[in-house]
Formats: sequence, structure tokens, C-alpha cells
Amino acid sequence: MRSHVTSPTGNFGAQEAAMQSYLREGEERAHSLGNRGPLKFNADGKLDQGILSDYSRCGFYIFEGVLLSEELDDIESDVENILERLPTEKGSRVDSKGRPALAVDCESRTLHWAKPLGDPYGGTKENHGRHQIKMTEPMVDPAAPKEVVYVITGSLQFSEACLRIYGHPGLLAVAQEINGKDFVPFNEALFLKEPGRGASVSWHQDGFTHWDKPDWDEGTHGFNFMAQLYGCTAANGLWVVPGSHKRGKLNIQDMLVEGEAERLPEAVPMICAPGDVAICNRQSIHGSFANTSPDWRVTVNFGFHRRSSVLNVESGGIHNDVAFYDDERIKKRSRLIGYAINARQQRFPEEQPFVYEPFKDKISDYSWDENSKRDIKNYNLLDLGI
Repeated sequence: MRSHVTSPTGNFGAQEAAMQSYLREGEERAHSLGNRGPLKFNADGKLDQGILSDYSRCGFYIFEGVLLSEELDDIESDVENILERLPTEKGSRVDSKGRPALAVDCESRTLHWAKPLGDPYGGTKENHGRHQIKMTEPMVDPAAPKEVVYVITGSLQFSEACLRIYGHPGLLAVAQEINGKDFVPFNEALFLKEPGRGASVSWHQDGFTHWDKPDWDEGTHGFNFMAQLYGCTAANGLWVVPGSHKRGKLNIQDMLVEGEAERLPEAVPMICAPGDVAICNRQSIHGSFANTSPDWRVTVNFGFHRRSSVLNVESGGIHNDVAFYDDERIKKRSRLIGYAINARQQRFPEEQPFVYEPFKDKISDYSWDENSKRDIKNYNLLDLGI
């Protein structure tokens, strides 16, 4: 993977020392939680109860060693191709080789830009004001561009390797265990935390639709899987406040400690190796710091909902335009699951494919071929954001 820096950049002195101490202590807290291990199912195919209990307790769990080395090679190849095809700058229609840039012909929201080491949403009213505080924006190398792409949404249309992860039978079985046999998609994204440039994501809770509903519970707003290409560290990874997914909508400002800047004292980092896949409850308070480390983080992100959380709900405004989520929209958006299962079966024919209950009698309708590749263009216009 290409890199534009040879050493970390950022603030030094007392502030830097405090941050380094916070990173070390957070990593120690993370390892003490015990919420990590391989994907494990019982003889009846049910997810191990210990995993479910740890996920419920902490709001996240790290499945170790999920992705095979050949899968990681496939993802890396696709990511390198995507990086080469990005626009030369925001607003450009060509890449560095003069070719039409990635997503230049898309109607859907795809490329998300930020200042290097910046915080594009913290302390603003964007995204329903859910990013309540502004994160520290470290000093940037003067040679850095004005803006960089840090998130690519609708990512399955740009990477077959990511689509095949989306069809992973073990991960889909986890989604079924948590959200029911009729689980439905949320959205997908590729997070790019480039060394010395990767933007921060201010502390927030996902979800903005159901907080005040009488039947609200810890799983109402769904979850995200986060597959790690290179792994992630305390310096470049996502941080989570354990148990916060059960506490309702929280005032993050009230959780800050005077003199500690944006360093939430309860938070812990997700520490992952290459090929690990984390699951994180969207209601958890989570965020990440600007990547002043020398290490890339590339995260293949994809989420799922309970069908009951989205059916006949009007929502949107962050991940998609405001819309009414009727049965037809949900079915059309869910076709990506069918395509992903077949795409994975073609790449790994010896693997037992997942059976997605809503499509079990019509799986032949979801063959991954040239027609379906055209069909998923702009598919994320139908995302089910809540």
C-alpha cells in the first residue's frame, strides 16, 4: 500500500504526551474486556452464547482471523485500484492518469472528502448534529493536498472483493442470529485512514429515528461489521464506550473530563489484526482520532438491521434521501445479499454458502454476472438509514 509519510505528524509537548498515555491505557482496558475470539457456532448452528453475551455487554466484539489470506490479497488489489482511480482533487472528473475518475458517473453519494487530519462534522449541525464535539485537528504536512477521500459509500459497486465479504456465510449467520432470519441491509462503506492524512470521526451514536420509541432496546438501530485489511491500532482504529448502546441517547459533552480534550475516559480502542472482523452496535458511542500514525487503516464496513426497524418507516437524510421504506424497497435493496452470496460461491466453491431466508426459494434470481454488475450501479440510493 502506498504511503505519503515516513513518520507520524501531529502535536507534540504536553498534549502529545497526554494522548500517548491515553492510547496505552485504552489499549490495556480493551484487552481486559475479553470480547474477542474466533467465529464459533454450536452444533445446532446457533452462534456461541458467550459471544452473544459479550457483544451485549460491551456493544462490540472482535471476531479474530475471519478472512483468509487470499481474501485479503483480493481486497488489497481492489483498494489499490480504487485509490488509483480517485479524482485528482475534489470536483475533478479525472484521475491522475487522465481517465474518468471513480464514481464520476454515479448519482448516489459515494466519495466523502475531508481536510487531512481534519474533523469534517464535529461540533456542526451536519448529520442531525450527532457529532457533538470538535476533535483536535493536528498539524499537517504542508505538502498534503487540501482534501482527501476518507470514506467511500456504495462501495460494493466498486469492489467485488468487498461484495464477497458481504456474502461471507459466517458473518451472515451472525447477522441472522442478532437481527432475525429476515434481517435487511443498512449501508456499506470503505474507510480509508491514510497515514498523516486520515480524518477523525467525532464521537457520536448512530441512529436518529427510534430513540424515543416505546419498544426501543439495545438492538433497535442495528450494527456494523468492520473487516480490517491491515488491522488497526489504538492510534488509527475506532474507539468505543463499552455498554453505551444500552443507555439511550447520551449527551457526549457531559462525558468529557476538563483538561482531557476529546479523550473520553471510558472509551477503548478496537485492536485488530489483518483479517479480523469487528461487530459494533450502532447505538454505542464511538469515534476515531486523526491518523497521525505511520500505519494505514482500511476498513470494509457493512451493516444490517432488523426488518421491523425499517419496514414502513420514513427516514433518511444522512446515508440516503428521506424516503418511505416499504416492502418493495427493502426487497430491492436486499438483492445485494443475494448477489454477494453467489459472487462468493463463484470465488470459493468449496465453501457452504449462506441461505438467506427471504430469498431461499428464489436464489437463482440473484446470479452474479454481467447483468447484475450493471444492476448494482447506484444501488445505495436505496440505503435503509435510520
